[in-house]
Amino acid sequence: MSYKEQEEVDVLESVETTDMKGLVVFNDDFNTFEHVIQTLINVCNHSPQQAEQCTWIIHYRGKCTVKTGSFEELQPQRQAICERGIDAKIL
Repeated sequence: MSYKEQEEVDVLESVETTDMKGLVVFNDDFNTFEHVIQTLINVCNHSPQQAEQCTWIIHYRGKCTVKTGSFEELQPQRQAICERGIDAKIL
């Protein structure tokens, strides 16, 4: 196997093992800033400042990726956020 072939194999293997997803929270007209901030602190282990910044992004842009990881890591967090009445999806 030549060096170039080995390099291509290494790149393909690293792409396969980094199948990262994003946990995206969407804006709505129902939940208060405080509720969303507390949810991000409690569910995603955000600092208060990080949770507040994400909440402002959600408010102004309509959505924000609040966490990245594998589907298996993010699914329980997505479920917990949705149980609190906040729309979230893994994308």
